Amino acid sequence: MSSPPLQLSLQFADARHRALLPRHRVARWVRAALSAPAQITVRIVDAEEGRALNRDYRGKDDATNVLTFDYEHAPTVVADLVLCAPVVEAEAREQGIAVEAHYAHLLVHGTLHAQGHEHEDDGAATVMQAQESQILLALGWPDPYALR
Repeated sequence: MSSPPLQLSLQFADARHRALLPRHRVARWVRAALSAPAQITVRIVDAEEGRALNRDYRGKDDATNVLTFDYEHAPTVVADLVLCAPVVEAEAREQGIAVEAHYAHLLVHGTLHAQGHEHEDDGAATVMQAQESQILLALGWPDPYALR
């Protein structure tokens, strides 16, 4: 089964993890979570930009691991995924996993959000986490929820 077409823009405002995130890997992880053609921008930011975006768009005055800005779900998914490099790195260290594994998980998570998936209640969270686990296992990564 082939993956839906993906137009990917990859931006590094914070280049600390550029070597871990070559375009072909990021595209593979995003495609694995897609169920429709997509135009997605992935932007890796520093703590300052991550905090400003989270404050301005979510009203939370701290940097978070991933922000998803979804503009269109059909017929083409159009979204921006913003990942905060220092937060991703700190969370990976706390969880005892590779930074690359955490990026893969957050890109899958953000891509699912870009398609309208949510985890606001326990039922939706269970469904979304199961999808993430299945996708990551298929990509060769460990189940991120089994680690906790």
